[in-house]
Amino acid sequence: MRAIDPFIRGLSLAPDRPALIDAQAPDQPVSYAALADMVEALAGWLAGVALAGDDEAPGRVAVLSPNAAGAFAVVLACLRAGVTWVPINARNALDENLFIMNQAKVSVLAVADAFAFDLPRILAAVPGITAVLMLGDAPPPAGEGGLVVAVADAVLADPPPPAPDPVDDPDRVSSVLSTGGTTGRPKGVVWTDRMWEALTLSIWAHMPMTDGAPPVHLVAAPMTHAAGVIAVPLLAGGATTVILPRADPQAIMAAIARHRVTHLFLPPTVIYMILADAEARRHDTSSLRYLIYSAAPMAPDKLADAMALFGPVLVQGYGQAEIPLMGTFMGAAEHAAALASGNRARLMSAGRPGLASAVSIRDDAGRPVPAGETGEICFRGSLVTPGYDGRPDLTAEHRFGDWHRTGDLGFIDAEGYVSIVDRARDMIISGGFNVYSAEVERAILAHPGIRDCAVIGVPHDIWGEAVTAIIEPVSGTGVDLDALSAQLRAELGGVKAPKAIEIWPELPRSPVGKVLKRQIRDTHWKDRLRKI
Repeated sequence: MRAIDPFIRGLSLAPDRPALIDAQAPDQPVSYAALADMVEALAGWLAGVALAGDDEAPGRVAVLSPNAAGAFAVVLACLRAGVTWVPINARNALDENLFIMNQAKVSVLAVADAFAFDLPRILAAVPGITAVLMLGDAPPPAGEGGLVVAVADAVLADPPPPAPDPVDDPDRVSSVLSTGGTTGRPKGVVWTDRMWEALTLSIWAHMPMTDGAPPVHLVAAPMTHAAGVIAVPLLAGGATTVILPRADPQAIMAAIARHRVTHLFLPPTVIYMILADAEARRHDTSSLRYLIYSAAPMAPDKLADAMALFGPVLVQGYGQAEIPLMGTFMGAAEHAAALASGNRARLMSAGRPGLASAVSIRDDAGRPVPAGETGEICFRGSLVTPGYDGRPDLTAEHRFGDWHRTGDLGFIDAEGYVSIVDRARDMIISGGFNVYSAEVERAILAHPGIRDCAVIGVPHDIWGEAVTAIIEPVSGTGVDLDALSAQLRAELGGVKAPKAIEIWPELPRSPVGKVLKRQIRDTHWKDRLRKI
């Protein structure tokens, strides 16, 4: 299966069905047939300018845009033309995006109006860009120095010759996605057509539409990450993709009700915002079949609150850029059963291995450990990346043979459920004892007045590292720190309970909603020669 084939299948099922709906213009849906015309025209242009790259990385196309129907059409055009899509998160800092574009050796940039002001700096800082596609009404830059410039509307009005059919090669590099950069500089992760096929089959196997109705998928989180990635496989069933510009709680809930949304991906932070918003909670969400959460664990009490609001529709996928979303999976029925039985340990797990991946827990030497013991979570299978773009050294560093090392610590229980204990680098060593920050965070998040938190180790003359919690309260809610400290000490014991608790009005987060512990740690470890 080629990466474009899910869209081609959706087109064949119902060419007149709405394929895209821009939530800001809901009365102007784009049908599959109309989207196919757009994709063909844009693919023809891309093939003309992007297939002449160097042998090492031919045809790298960066798409820099907020969530928008036109940007999604360009993504599909990349897959149709057989060039390599390089997602660029619109919420990143410009310097980080410049780094990503240079690292990926981008030769073509498709850019929305929101970033037209940055074009001179982008073109100066990324000399490999030889062509620019303007996605809006902003005036294009002058085509100096051989720069090819086109406007998307003009390309659609006067389509170039069609692109050749992309080759059917499972090892073709169809995308290069960047890691989140939560622990350092982003790394370019190679995605092949084989990975797209594995992801497509996994999504449909684990989240079937048993009534045969086509999905209605709401993209609210950045489409450069899980929300947009999920959209491509769903096209195989004739899905309608509704696109919001950003993850606003009230807009999300209103869109669910208006468009009868069946599928929605949200990071836990956005779910917490919805739970705390009385206005957002008033909308009808009965159409939802799957509310997919990932990117961070959810505390059992917050899961219970979300299931009370949305119904038994929450499902969890665990993965990373190197093994997208479906490395493990826990379905809605499993969530409901665990909640009904009071099985908090099951609710805290990440589910069982997905359809296209195997899981192994390994020690520091790469040896498998017995069931129930903690080690590094490793994956292999067709969903796993072949490696890091242009970095065989980095690929080797993240491998135990043919097993990909996630950097996450966890264990597998007797029933095959994978539980994530912590990121290996987030483990705190206090007084000679290992403290897993995720365990402490789950206990803190059970407090109804806390929206989110981060637990880190800070330097301490006696303990080495002191367990410290930074909490973000629910807006307008006070937190009694003395009472919280006493509760955590009773629940976790003296070693694991935080020695200090700080209140921050807002935790620093990546563009996809992950808490940036690196930034929090830096405020406590600056001017130290060691970070542990």
